[in-house]
Amino acid sequence: MIRISTIFIAICMVLVAASLGLVLYAVAGISGTESAIVALTALTFLILYNAVSMRLRDRNDVGGQIADLSRGTADLARQVAEFGRRLAAIEGRIASSNSTNSDRIQSVVGEINELGGLVRQLASTVSTHEDLLAGNAPAPAPAPIARQEPEAPIDLITAFDEQPAAPPPLPAAPPPPVAQPRPAPSIQAQTAPPVQTAGRNQTQLLATLRNAIDENRIDIFLQPMVTLPQRKVRFYEAVTRLRDERDQLVAAEEFISIAEASGLIGRIDNMVMLRCVQVLRRLMVRNKDVGVFCNVAASTLGNSTTFAQCLDFLEANRALAPSLVLEFKQSTFRNLGPAETENLAALAQRGFRFSIDHVTDLRIEPRELADRGVRFIKVPATLLLDPRQASASDIHPSDLSDLLGRFGIDLIAERIEGERAVVDLLDYDVRFGQGFLFAPPRPLRPEGASATGGASPNQAQDIQGSNGSAPPSQGTISAATSAAPPAQRITGNAALARRI
Repeated sequence: MIRISTIFIAICMVLVAASLGLVLYAVAGISGTESAIVALTALTFLILYNAVSMRLRDRNDVGGQIADLSRGTADLARQVAEFGRRLAAIEGRIASSNSTNSDRIQSVVGEINELGGLVRQLASTVSTHEDLLAGNAPAPAPAPIARQEPEAPIDLITAFDEQPAAPPPLPAAPPPPVAQPRPAPSIQAQTAPPVQTAGRNQTQLLATLRNAIDENRIDIFLQPMVTLPQRKVRFYEAVTRLRDERDQLVAAEEFISIAEASGLIGRIDNMVMLRCVQVLRRLMVRNKDVGVFCNVAASTLGNSTTFAQCLDFLEANRALAPSLVLEFKQSTFRNLGPAETENLAALAQRGFRFSIDHVTDLRIEPRELADRGVRFIKVPATLLLDPRQASASDIHPSDLSDLLGRFGIDLIAERIEGERAVVDLLDYDVRFGQGFLFAPPRPLRPEGASATGGASPNQAQDIQGSNGSAPPSQGTISAATSAAPPAQRITGNAALARRI
C-alpha cells in the first residue's frame, strides 16, 4: 500500500513543475508548448531524484537488517554446536555405561558358569559318597566290561575340563578295589610318576630306545595348562614317555640326549606329532577352544630330511594350526642358523604358532620373538618369583606379562607346586599356569581302559588303536571284550575309582 508521504511528495513535485512552466510562460514569454516541455523535464528530474534518494535510504535499512540477521545466525550456530557437544558427551557416557554393564554381565555369567560346574561336581561327589555309605558293594562288577564305551578315552581327557586341579584322594576309595586285584594297578598307573629306570648304561638305553621306536612303545602323557585364577583347562602339553621291554616308563629327560646323538629324535618327533594331531582331533570334538603343545627338538628343525617329512604332515593338517602349538627350547631360538630360521618361517607361514620353554633367564626380546611367530613363553614359577631376577634382567618379572602382552605373547608359569606360588603369580598378572598343583601328566588309554583298571601298559596304546596299528596284545584284548555284554553306566565305587 502506497504511503501518504509518498503521495504528498508526488503532488508537491507536480505543483513545482507546473509552477515552473507557468512562470516561464508568463514572465519569460515562452510559448505554452515549450513551457510544458520544461515543466515535464523538471518533473522528471524531481521524480528521479526522489527515487534515487529513497533507494539509498532503503539500502541502508536493508544493510542493517542483513547485519542483524548475520549476528542472529552466528548466535544460532554457536548454540547448535554447544548442543552437539552436549549430545556427544551424553552418547559417550551412555556407550561407556553400556560397555561397563556388558563387561559386568559377562563376568557375572562366567562366575555363574563356574559355580554351576562346582555345583555339578559337588553333586557328583555327594552322590558317590551316598553310594559308598549305602554299602553298594556290587557296583564295581560292571567295571571290567566297560571297555565297549567309545567315549572312554575322551572322558579321560575331558576330566580336566570338569575339574582342572588334581582331584584330592578320598579315603573311602581304596577299599572297593581291594576285592579285585586288577583295577588297582591301572588306577595307580594313571597318577603315579614314570618309573625311574636305574642301572642303565648308554648302550642299553640306546638299544631300548631303538626297540621302543620299532615296536611303537612311545607314549604321550597330557598335562593341562589352566587359566588363573579360574583354573579352567585351556591347553594340554604332550609329554613323551618310553616303555621298555618290562613296560617300565622312562622319562624323556633320560633318553632325549641319546636320541639326538644317535639321530633317532626325528623319528620320535614324527611319532609324537602324529599322536598330538590325533589327540587334538578327539579333544576338539567337544571343545573347539582347546589346544595341544607339541615339543620339537632343535635337531629336527635343522635336519632337512626329517623336517620335510614333518612339514608335509603339518601341511596336510593345516586346519589344526590354530590349536597345535609347536614348542622349542629357549636355547634353540638363541642359536638359530639360516636353515632353522627358514624352516621356522615356513611353519609360521602355514599358520602354526610357537612356544618357548626351558627358559633359564628373563633376557627376552618380545618384538623379535613375535616376528618369528612365538605366541607363548613358559617360565618356571621359581624363576619368576626369584628376587634376584629383578637385577639380573632388563625388566622386573612383575612387568614381564604386560610387556609380552603388548606383542601378542602369553606368559605361562610352569612347575607350580604350591598355592602360595599361585597367589604371588596373580600379583604378576600371569594368566596361565601349569604344574603338579593342578594335575600331573596323565597317560592316554585306549577306549575303556580308564574303566577296566586291569589293562597292562602294553594295552594302553591310545592313538595307534584308532588307526589300526595297535600291538597284537591290543587286538586280543579288544576281541575278548567285544564278546562281553554291553557296558552299563558306572556308579558308586566304580565311578569313584574312575575319578581318582
